[in-house]
Amino acid sequence: MKKILFPTDFSENSKNAFVFALHLAKSIHAEIITLHVYQYPQVNYMEIPVYLPEMYEVTDLTHFENYKGHVPVLRTIAEAHQLEDVKMSNVLENGDLISTISEISKKEHIDYIVMGTKGATGLAATFLGSVTEKVINSCHTLVVAIPEACSYKPIKRILFPTSYQVEEIDILKKVLAFANVFHAHVDCLYVAPERDPVDEEITENWKQLFTNQALTFHKVSSNDFEGTIIDFITLHQTDMLSMTTHHRNFFERIFEESLSRKLIFHAKIPILAVQAQS
Repeated sequence: MKKILFPTDFSENSKNAFVFALHLAKSIHAEIITLHVYQYPQVNYMEIPVYLPEMYEVTDLTHFENYKGHVPVLRTIAEAHQLEDVKMSNVLENGDLISTISEISKKEHIDYIVMGTKGATGLAATFLGSVTEKVINSCHTLVVAIPEACSYKPIKRILFPTSYQVEEIDILKKVLAFANVFHAHVDCLYVAPERDPVDEEITENWKQLFTNQALTFHKVSSNDFEGTIIDFITLHQTDMLSMTTHHRNFFERIFEESLSRKLIFHAKIPILAVQAQS
């Protein structure tokens, strides 16, 4: 049985993302593992060593009671969307969020991680962005990021921006496999910098590789990558944006880091992040 890991902080944004996790689980006959990670409060160990065990015990109990109280809320959300038959288990862990997600993903052979992202501006955007970036870059699992302004609707069109790098071929195959789950169409978009056209032979080779697929290749000449993608999403009523990630940098080869953050926090459609193999 396939597995979906759903990290949650009990926020409204997280509850919104849970709806997407439920629909994905239903489509691929998967189990959802909800995960809440907490850390012990930082203290001066030299000042209060005697009380540390009691402090940790109280912290553990508080988070356990809090988590136990929120599990029925998730069940209620499932029932409200007539998805109560989706199998769900719950995990509460103490430790570092990113490493815990990575460890559980490996241990449980997780197929997808679904998590909410929260829009923000200024320094807050950089801070909040670090969580999603680190999860994507530390896990080989496909990550579905749900912006807070995004409401669930069936996925019919997925946009895959490309720079026609060789390593993107396997990534596009994963995106197509994901699209097949929802019987969705994939639009492969190359934003060609002006005065720097792509080799047409490369485009034709890609088309030959992906014949008989629900896939359309597009090319737009522009130096405005962000604007072109947003315009394409609006024009084609795109339901999901698929992005390539790399170990060394977030969305390397396609967009600059600052632009990636803008897309992931301000887009109103889900983002499917696929990590490239190093």
